[in-house]
This record gives sequence, C-alpha cells and structure tokens, in this order.
Amino acid sequence: MFFRRKGRLRAEFDQQLLLQLKRLKQEWDHQSTLAEKSFDPFGEMELQTKLARAKYLLLLREAKKRNISLLK
Repeated sequence: MFFRRKGRLRAEFDQQLLLQLKRLKQEWDHQSTLAEKSFDPFGEMELQTKLARAKYLLLLREAKKRNISLLK
C-alpha cells in the first residue's frame, strides 16, 4: 500500500517539476528577448536574466537526476 502511494506521489511531483521547468524556460526566454531588444540593458535586467537562467538550470539538473524527460 505504501509503495503505491510513493509511486503516485513521485509521479505527481515529477509532473510539477516539469510544469515549473516549462514556466522557467519561458521566463528565461522572455528575459533574454528583453535584454536583446533593449538599446542599453541596465544592471537589474541583466541580473534578472541570469537569475532566470540559474533557476532553470537548477531544475533541469534535478530533472536529469530523476531521469525525467520533457518529451514524454
């Protein structure tokens, strides 16, 4: 009984991880696009872009550790 619950919880958390990965990838792409289109990107914009990239890569490493693929 416990093992079924564990599998269901793992699948649920994996799904949440994938949703967060997609959201963070969109956020990173958006920040990168804004930085490219601006004439003079200021420090805050650059920091936001780096932060979005770092968050995405952190979750991507976690997905790789769990052997989860975005292309399921």
